Amino acid sequence: MTARRSAGLLLFRRTATGLEVLLGHMGGPYFTKKDAGAWTVPKGEYECDEPAWDAARREFREELGLAPPDGEPIALGEVRQSGGKTVTVWAVEADLDPAAVEPGVFTMEWPPRSGRTAEFPELDRVAWHGLEQARAVIVTTQAAFLDRLAEHSSSGA
Repeated sequence: MTARRSAGLLLFRRTATGLEVLLGHMGGPYFTKKDAGAWTVPKGEYECDEPAWDAARREFREELGLAPPDGEPIALGEVRQSGGKTVTVWAVEADLDPAAVEPGVFTMEWPPRSGRTAEFPELDRVAWHGLEQARAVIVTTQAAFLDRLAEHSSSGA
């Protein structure tokens, strides 16, 4: 069995109050009433024969329904999430209107053990967050990407 891997793009923009990042709230019934720990970098799984950068751009399109923005990618490295998945992320400076997002969907059995399936959005909402607000709601291990972006930004790069 190969290790599960995901790749994603973290959009950021500079505002008068500092950096903001675009995060997505995970869709589906398990996250409906959750805020802290339920926001994520738009990302998705890929196979070992697909370059991670290509997967990050493909997943951005699948999750948000929009073309990934052009821009100079900033490698933010990878983290290993508690479930064992390794996530690799790049940051790209770009602006995007969350109202333009048309999220992809996934199907799962719901309610559990009912034999019925239902469709849910991959991300049920997308929003810009300042870095401190983002740290409070993002999947815990993904906060490392916010720290790396802040470090990159403060280094004058």
